[in-house]
Formats: sequence, C-alpha cells, structure tokens
Amino acid sequence: MGVLQKNARRDFALRSYYQDNGAGQGRLKTLLSWGVDIVAVITLALFAVMMFGTKITMSGRSMEPTLQTGDVVLLDKLWYNFSKPKRMDVVAFQNMGDDTKTYIKRIVGLPGETIQIQGGKLYVNGKEAELGEKAGAIALPGLAETAVELKKDEYFVLGDNPETSEDSRFANVGNVHISQIKGKLWLRMSPFSRFGFIK
Repeated sequence: MGVLQKNARRDFALRSYYQDNGAGQGRLKTLLSWGVDIVAVITLALFAVMMFGTKITMSGRSMEPTLQTGDVVLLDKLWYNFSKPKRMDVVAFQNMGDDTKTYIKRIVGLPGETIQIQGGKLYVNGKEAELGEKAGAIALPGLAETAVELKKDEYFVLGDNPETSEDSRFANVGNVHISQIKGKLWLRMSPFSRFGFIK
C-alpha cells in the first residue's frame, strides 16, 4: 500500500512538472513571437520612412540644445501630405527660389495668428507663448518687434537657440510658406547615445 501511495505521489509530481514546464514554454514562445513581430514592424516602418525620407546632418548651433552640430536626423517628406504643420514641430525648409540652403527651425506661429516679441518673450495673439525649455530668452525681436500677422499657409519659425538663429525674425527668412517646408524632422539617428524622437 505504501509503495502504491509513493508511486502515485511520484506520478502526480511528474505530471505537474511537465504541465508547468509546458505552460512556461508556451508563454515563452508567445513572448518571442510578439518580440519578432514588433521588431519586424519597426524595421519595415524605418525602411519605408528612409525610402521616402532624407537624412540630414545638422550644422550650426541655432537649434541647441535640441539638435547639435553633427547630429544625423531623419526628415519625413511625406508627413505634411497627411496633416498640417503644428506648433513646436521641427521642420526643414528653403527660401523661395533658393534651394541652395536648408534651414532647420521650430514652428511657433500658425496661419492666422499674430506674433510679437517683447521683453525677450514670444506672444501669440497677445498671450505669452509657453515654449518650455525649447527656447531661451529672445534678446533680438527683429521683425517681430511690432506685430506680425501670419497669412493663410504662413508659419513663424524660431531656432531653439535664438542668439545664433537666422529665422522668421529676419527679412532674409521671414514668414515661411507651407510650400517652402520640405518635411518634419522626427528622429535623431546618431550619435547613438542620443538616438530618439525629436521633440
């Protein structure tokens, strides 16, 4: 009788072990499958964007600290085919009739808005704009010393480092028309230590 009980306990223990082990392996396979799917989707997405996008190497200090000289960023040229530029987007654009120079700046003013810079601060429609840590004090208001009214499809852009930035405050750049915008910068590819989305 004692032998039968021992055998029964042993059989029960073995069944439990294999059942638990099998369940664990099933969960592991599921997790691995999900992992492979996620990596595949990300890889395909990056491939698609790179096929239709452009890599740009940042030069100059006008977008510090967000972007620094030598940063390699990815420009999505299709983004604005599906949505309009938004405030705080970082965009690449060129002057009308001049494709020799590409500017990289942040949108701070939208079509129909009134922009003014007073006391080192940006005002949109008479209210102080919240730029957070994206921009320092604006010592030189330039054209925005008096109110600048943005027409349809016009945007006002600033560099995150206003002291060194050539942007909408100056006549050689001015308000940026939607047709001048080449795309949205959305991903820093290198250096790897700073890899990530551009905010």
